[in-house]
Amino acid sequence: MAALDNTARSEAVWPTLPGGGGADPYATLHLWTQVVGKIRLAVSPHMNHWWGATLYVTARGLTTTAMPHGHRTFQMDFDFTTHELQIVTGEGTVRSIGLYPRSVADFYAEVSSTLQGLDLPVKIWTRPAEIPNAIPFEDDHEHTTYDRDEVYRLWQALVHANRVMTFRCRFVGKASPVHFFWGAFDLAVSRFSGRPAPPHPSMPGMADWVTREAYSHEVSSCGFWPGNADYGPNFYAYVYPEPPELGEATVRPDVASYHPQLGEFVLPYSRLQTAADPDADLLDFFQTTYDAAADLGAWDRAALERAP
Repeated sequence: MAALDNTARSEAVWPTLPGGGGADPYATLHLWTQVVGKIRLAVSPHMNHWWGATLYVTARGLTTTAMPHGHRTFQMDFDFTTHELQIVTGEGTVRSIGLYPRSVADFYAEVSSTLQGLDLPVKIWTRPAEIPNAIPFEDDHEHTTYDRDEVYRLWQALVHANRVMTFRCRFVGKASPVHFFWGAFDLAVSRFSGRPAPPHPSMPGMADWVTREAYSHEVSSCGFWPGNADYGPNFYAYVYPEPPELGEATVRPDVASYHPQLGEFVLPYSRLQTAADPDADLLDFFQTTYDAAADLGAWDRAALERAP
């Protein structure tokens, strides 16, 4: 068999994703993850920066991990191979909810009734977060789209982004896990200088107290966002508070650039996907953007990092 060229080899690992323009292919799934994420937020102990509310990438999809409900335990898993949401209790009971073209209201109703049937009722605030003109889950009959192939490719991209983003062995300061934030629908990992940050400015769709908890300390974050109707998928990196010279910093690979409106460095997914060595380029992007943030922000790198 002839050897794959670089583009074909990259696409075999990094699947092709929609490039923006037209309907948002993940809008309904985004809202379904918010239903599940808000359940985790409601029952789990609070953690700094809202880490106690996130989801995690698995070998089959996304998970809440085990959650407490009084003296009981349960877990909710999106399985993008069988296209089901599975609810598993500590007693071994399993209930499955189908993922197919259906409204957010229908999905929310079945999730709620299934939890009630398991004697695991959870009360949540049903208005979606970080979404303009948000419709409460129980009233949302507008979002009904679910494309199995698109969702499967998205999950594969998350799997590989998660794999590369678990890279911080040289950083010994405070750092987050790699986790999926259902509010913005992105995968992120963060490193901290150890110093408090000034109060974060207001953000659309988020209360100030929520934002200020998320950005209470100086942070350098990077991640993957699959895009929406207006923007294609990309990898990103930012720092808060942002040093004035950050946008002038040189980062790699060459196709990465600073986006002044977003206040982030951006590496388009489509450019990474067709690179000769996507993993190396992505690690280079994460490392050089962190270098710029830490140096310009005067982080104590000697104390925060160990030699390779």
